[in-house]
Amino acid sequence: MKSMKKVLSLVLAFSLMLVLGVNAFAANTAYSDVAAGVWYADAVDYVSGQGLMSGTGNNRFAPDMTTELAMVVSILHRDAGSPVPEAAPNLGWYAEAAAWAEQSNLLANINSTFTGVPISREDLVTVLWRYTGSPVVAGEDFADEAEISAYAVQAVDWSRANGIVSGKPGNRFDPKGGTTRAELAIILQNFLTKRQPANAAQPEPAPETGGKTLVVYFSASGSTKAVAETIASTLSADTFEITPVEPYTSDDLNWTADGSRVNREHDDTSLREIPLVSGTAPNWDSYDTVFIGYPIWWGIAAWPTNGFVKANDFTGKTVIPFCTSTSSGLGQSGELLKELAGAGNWLEGERFRSRASESDITEWLGSLNLGG
Repeated sequence: MKSMKKVLSLVLAFSLMLVLGVNAFAANTAYSDVAAGVWYADAVDYVSGQGLMSGTGNNRFAPDMTTELAMVVSILHRDAGSPVPEAAPNLGWYAEAAAWAEQSNLLANINSTFTGVPISREDLVTVLWRYTGSPVVAGEDFADEAEISAYAVQAVDWSRANGIVSGKPGNRFDPKGGTTRAELAIILQNFLTKRQPANAAQPEPAPETGGKTLVVYFSASGSTKAVAETIASTLSADTFEITPVEPYTSDDLNWTADGSRVNREHDDTSLREIPLVSGTAPNWDSYDTVFIGYPIWWGIAAWPTNGFVKANDFTGKTVIPFCTSTSSGLGQSGELLKELAGAGNWLEGERFRSRASESDITEWLGSLNLGG
């Protein structure tokens, strides 16, 4: 009976994953048509792991398939958190994404044929550019600059300045050309890891805390690390990474694989006592404010975080938890860590998407009023 319940739980979890279109924990990106080491393999792994692109069936990614507008707006709609538009036309699987894109002013002037026609390179960068706020960027001209539509010129400049879409031989942009799914994976990886516009003003730092600040984090796939480094940069804080003696591999993190490390640790709580390279940050007593970041695993803080919390005295410190997750919220993770620590002034935390923008993070920091 216990085995049957476990099987049913796994089936339900997998079904939910398919409905949501994102992974609750980690992605299995071993597509049969994406060879290890091929030029787009890392990008495919990235976009699949972020829950933005998935296979086309039969364990295939279809890297050579041409990209259409419906695919692009659906990806951005998911990245935005899948907001519900005011009204959606009867367009099938991409209806809500299409309505959201239209209402968000992403589609003006471009060819709005969602399926059946490849999206042009100039229209692709225009949609991405508008999605990021239409920043004004001075860019170097391409040799085929005259072929770029007027509405797309600024977007192409922005794309080049930020390394989003590569040019083609002969300093050409090829504005009317198409994009394969492999190329789209590369473009999305470039875009999502370089969101900050090239000429964007630097964010105002959050108020001074009156003492030293430390950002502690455990990061399994790099998402929490990115948020932690943005917090540290904004606050001029120090960082400390929680590092297991035995680091987690991508196979370890694959929660969909029966018997993977995280599944064993989830099922047997005695395995969650994870030995750390170092349990205490240097000069711990000198910090007044401590941010603690972690990914969400099964609704709670990833358990390597627990070892650090238990190993340190938080008396007299202001502690601010934050987490990264594609779908789950902060939940009770902060409260559970507070109970584990038994000391410190723990503030309400914040959950960030695994692709959180710098502006989202700095806006949250400003709301904390740490100087007050």
